[in-house]
Amino acid sequence: MYNLEPSLNHDECASIFNAAGIYMILDVSNPLAGGYLDRSAPWTTYSAIYYKQVFGVIEGFKNYDNVLGFFAGNEVINEDAHYLVPKYVRAIVRDMKDYIAKNSKRAIPVGYSAADIREILMDTAHYFECDLKNSTSSRSDFFGLNSYSWCGESSYKKSGFDVLTEDFTNATVPVFFSEYGCNEVQPRVFTEVQALYGEEMTQAFSGGLVYEWTQEDNDYGLVKVNNSNTVTTLVDYDNFEKQVNKLDMERITSSNATQTSVKPEACSASLIKDKSFYNAWDLPEVPSKVADYIKNGLPDAPSGKFVSVSSTTIPQKVYDHTGKEITDVKFEVKSGVNTPSSSGSGSSGTSDSSSSETSTNAGSPNGAPSLALGGAGGLFMLLASLL
Repeated sequence: MYNLEPSLNHDECASIFNAAGIYMILDVSNPLAGGYLDRSAPWTTYSAIYYKQVFGVIEGFKNYDNVLGFFAGNEVINEDAHYLVPKYVRAIVRDMKDYIAKNSKRAIPVGYSAADIREILMDTAHYFECDLKNSTSSRSDFFGLNSYSWCGESSYKKSGFDVLTEDFTNATVPVFFSEYGCNEVQPRVFTEVQALYGEEMTQAFSGGLVYEWTQEDNDYGLVKVNNSNTVTTLVDYDNFEKQVNKLDMERITSSNATQTSVKPEACSASLIKDKSFYNAWDLPEVPSKVADYIKNGLPDAPSGKFVSVSSTTIPQKVYDHTGKEITDVKFEVKSGVNTPSSSGSGSSGTSDSSSSETSTNAGSPNGAPSLALGGAGGLFMLLASLL
């Protein structure tokens, strides 16, 4: 989820997601509210003002057990970014992880979401996953990739997915598509789902997040919110559902011991191949006020908590892309990870599982970060959504 406002109350939304078994990965920046790192001059926004947004999001969401992780940045490093941007983003990872370690009852993973710029992609990955001995907390817990190279009825090789698989086979952190779903060919058929969760790619990737849930001007939505009373599932929704229901969930969620044994390399300039990419790890010092936030917590920051979910019935009317109403729309309360229905909901919208009136946790990853490495049970079926 993007563009979060930490001063708002998110308890009801997070609790509904939790009851339905939906996990959240949250971007801490909010350019709409001025809380972002300026890629053209990062030193000007690496400040206490920025961290009120960053730590505010952590405070607001840290108590929700279904928060799977935080993005320290999304496509901050690109062709327009200043040469020094990588060290500032890795510093943000450090500061966020130090804040969580000091101010959260459980460990929550922190990572980065990269643009699919092939010339610098592996440099970006190496920069965030290498081991920095004097700053171990600055190492990312996961690496996201926004990839739109598979359009329409493409293929594993034509899309370049084969190259990505080869590049990330020896990754030492979980890697997944933090956005995917090219819309150059419409309607989207999502045939890349079979490749992304196929035997070859699950050796390197832990699934992905489809962009995006609600229809906006950019035309990437799976559903259209017509008004507060009605919602329409688009044809892309049906196409995505069909692809997900073809997957072999038992194979996908099985363990891959080989992948988990890969160890990170020490940070070194030799890891960086492109001359345009920053090749040093001289991270900026934590601003004094930010250091105080890390030590004592962000003052007066509201912290969320789960609330009771008393109903699983959705009050809005839901229609499919043909205009037919989908009746008896409910969400199923889960006690564990969501997996796709073996039968699929189809146009009927009915469920073959009984619903519960009580809220249960989707998961409680207390202790060490619980993200699994690629192919080792790290599975993402979530939807990236601009909120």
